[in-house]
Amino acid sequence: MRLQRFLARAGVASRRGSEDLMTAGRVTVNGIVTRELGSKVDPAVDEVAVDGRPVRLGAGAAYLMLNKPAGYLTTMRDPQGRPCVAELMPCDRYPGLFPVGRLDLDTTGLLLFTTDGDLGQLLLHPSHHVWKTYEALVDGRMRERELDPLRDGIRLDDGPCQPARCRILGAGDEPATTWVEVSIHEGRKNQVKRMLGAVHHPVLSLHRRSFGPLELGDLELGSWRELTAEEVSSLRNR
Repeated sequence: MRLQRFLARAGVASRRGSEDLMTAGRVTVNGIVTRELGSKVDPAVDEVAVDGRPVRLGAGAAYLMLNKPAGYLTTMRDPQGRPCVAELMPCDRYPGLFPVGRLDLDTTGLLLFTTDGDLGQLLLHPSHHVWKTYEALVDGRMRERELDPLRDGIRLDDGPCQPARCRILGAGDEPATTWVEVSIHEGRKNQVKRMLGAVHHPVLSLHRRSFGPLELGDLELGSWRELTAEEVSSLRNR
């Protein structure tokens, strides 16, 4: 079996992610660093490790959620040395961990991580319509009827949006601000901010409360936890 296929089947990372681990020199076979992408292993005989941790078929993939704070890039490393979400996650324990989708630098809330490349790609594919719910604090006193363009499918500079689910949550603590809930199933850059800006209510802060069937609940800002078996099943069977 090709080594990158073995790593993917063991839930370490996607096939491409496994290749990246190999070329970075993080994978050993029988104690020898193996960078060649055509390398093969016998799962019954060879000892494979990533960052020194043994990898075996059937060990299972990892599934975690983070309550992302503001100020962190959604990337596992940044060439410019800026803070990134990898610093908040147990990457040593779960080699090949990656975020499913992204949140803006100043956006907080639920960010899903996994080593299951197939599930990650499935959840991001447009045909699967994963609903994501955000709570936005916007400038100005907003009324329900002002959300109608979002519900109908507002047009942005890169094309029309799919209809959103949205409602007013209430007045903000600051004068002339409003809390708004918006649910979308697309993943365009800065989409919620651009949608609300298009109806003349710029976003002051944005927080993602849910991703598909996953709810952030009372997970503290900056903390992570493993998904339960029921949560993983709900992602696969949604």
